[in-house]
Amino acid sequence: MVFTPMHSTTAAEPPADPHLWLEDVTGEKQLAWVRERNAESVRSLAESDDFKRLESRLLGILDSKERIPMVSKIGNRLYNFWRDAKHPKGIWRRTTPEEYRKAEPAWETVLDLDALAAAEHENWVWHGATVLEPEDRLCLVSLSRGGADADVVREFDLETRRFVTDGFSLPEAKSRVAWRDRESLFVATDFGPGSLTTSGYPRTVREWRRGTPLADAAVVFEGQADDMSVGAYRDLTPGFERDFVTRQVTFWTNELLLRRDGKLVKVEKPDDANAAVHREWLLVELRSDWEVDGRTYGAGSLLAADFDGFLAGRRELHVLFEPTDRSSLVAWAGTRHHVLITTLDDVRSRVDAATFVDRTWHRQPLAGVPESGTASATPVDEMESDDCWLVTSSPLQPSTLSIRSASTPATPPTRLKQTPAFFDVTGLEVSQHEAVSADGTRIPYFQIGPADVPLDGSTPTLLYGYGGFEIPLVPGYNAISGSAWLEKGRVYVIANIRGGGEFGPRWHQAALKEKRPRAYEDFIAVAEDLVRRKVTSSRHLGIMGGSNGGLLVGNMYTLRPDLFGAVVCQVPLLDMRRFNRLLAGASWMGEYGDPDKPEEWAFIRGFSPYHNVDGAKTYPPILITTSTRDDRVHPGHARKMTALLRERGKEVLYYENIEGGHGGAADNRQRAFMDALGWTFLDHRLK
Repeated sequence: MVFTPMHSTTAAEPPADPHLWLEDVTGEKQLAWVRERNAESVRSLAESDDFKRLESRLLGILDSKERIPMVSKIGNRLYNFWRDAKHPKGIWRRTTPEEYRKAEPAWETVLDLDALAAAEHENWVWHGATVLEPEDRLCLVSLSRGGADADVVREFDLETRRFVTDGFSLPEAKSRVAWRDRESLFVATDFGPGSLTTSGYPRTVREWRRGTPLADAAVVFEGQADDMSVGAYRDLTPGFERDFVTRQVTFWTNELLLRRDGKLVKVEKPDDANAAVHREWLLVELRSDWEVDGRTYGAGSLLAADFDGFLAGRRELHVLFEPTDRSSLVAWAGTRHHVLITTLDDVRSRVDAATFVDRTWHRQPLAGVPESGTASATPVDEMESDDCWLVTSSPLQPSTLSIRSASTPATPPTRLKQTPAFFDVTGLEVSQHEAVSADGTRIPYFQIGPADVPLDGSTPTLLYGYGGFEIPLVPGYNAISGSAWLEKGRVYVIANIRGGGEFGPRWHQAALKEKRPRAYEDFIAVAEDLVRRKVTSSRHLGIMGGSNGGLLVGNMYTLRPDLFGAVVCQVPLLDMRRFNRLLAGASWMGEYGDPDKPEEWAFIRGFSPYHNVDGAKTYPPILITTSTRDDRVHPGHARKMTALLRERGKEVLYYENIEGGHGGAADNRQRAFMDALGWTFLDHRLK
């Protein structure tokens, strides 16, 4: 199926929207509407014994003490943030490396978030901590009210395990903070009128000295009003201390500037490339081809150059990774003497250790990475050690945490922890397939389900997708979907459609802006292939997606209602006429286009579900969920779409978590409830 643009309006302002009133997030009338919709969904889905059993089981998984306590090294101890039934908001705790190797380590509580929230009468949600290295005593703790992106920041002493009296403290905002030294911070936050970009992020970054008013902090850099955001940080690696300013012009373009002798020196690179430093090296990730001294370096490559030499004008670039048609860069991270490079090859993980020897970079694969599955490697302590954490999993194999040295890549890693098997995998298998999209492009997808699935179209099947922002979907261990779906003999499918990052920048750029329909054609091709192969049929085929994935399934709902039996649409974008005017939406115009430009609204309207509902059509049942506290994707998208569908007499259920942020849930209990809603809805509609 090939999409053609739908009719458009050239008006500067959208036509009157009768549901615009629902964009008032916390209005009394609006929340009364929300509670009424929530009550309908609870009555329909959440009052049965089956729902309660599923919710209890999912909560048991989320609260399980057998989960891997992932850690980060601070000083000579390992820190972990942990939630369970006794600590629903969570505790920040620590142990020693020796103790961590035990089956049941002894932990010391550093900060009890439940106790703090109770004492301060706040619904605190943990947003992490930024440590002053290499001293490793002071840190900046970020806390969110109800799970929103905006948070408060407070200075904390890891030795006394107390917040620092009269220490650094920032009020609630979408701040970016970094230590410069013990007595000063780089702060990008809301300084009042004119200090934020149109995307709602900081426009200015300042250096704030201890003991002085925040308002008096000296301006280091000021971006433009239509930039996405700015920030600054100090590389605290001993011997390589340097100050940097970052200017995120759009979601896909940025500048990196070195602050030296009171001046800013721009690092010369393509605007759409990402650059960072590791010790003496500058590393550059390309999103488009880059011609340097007569040589062209391909999009998706990872390059390294001596930082000081590069600033001096030398262009001796080393290729650490160069993609193929079926491989892409996922991430890189530096250890003391190496660079860890994680890539995908035909959507299967590979991790290499790159080492600079005799003026050349050499790459060796790390032993212990599964042939089919996912893997990620992160340094234990990039300043001092070559050790790294290795996490591996597959859809039917629980996650394993190992430790290894990047200096001996061929040596098998030492296993430390493993997630228990939370669901029965007997008779299940993982297979990879390809569908052919409308333009002939081959679209891979993973099918997880019974090895002997009857090929008669009768099996309830859930197709999941995202297709945006160069984010790849990889097949890892998912205890929630395994327990709620796979264990019942059903099929779960992951679609690797364009717009994602499975095959690097080209795969993403193939679905940007006016090319966005390619992602939808790909998803439809996978769905049709499942039906063609008789794995399932339209009435038994459900789809699920969140955020940009919510936009994806929203478009499937309006464009191909005949192809699906049920839709779960989570924290979605749906009104693409106003997305750039709501919360962080302006920052995504590099992905979708600018609806305020008539020539761009002409193609955006074709993938704006809110504008493409046809009252005369029959649509599959849909469950739309969101969060009141989502300050990234405005809940108005979900609210207005629900109101429109109700007005048109369509079958729609809606649930809005009053807390939870963009993730939709602020704690494990809320997440278990929200997940149980989605799986119960699919169970009811697809059987």
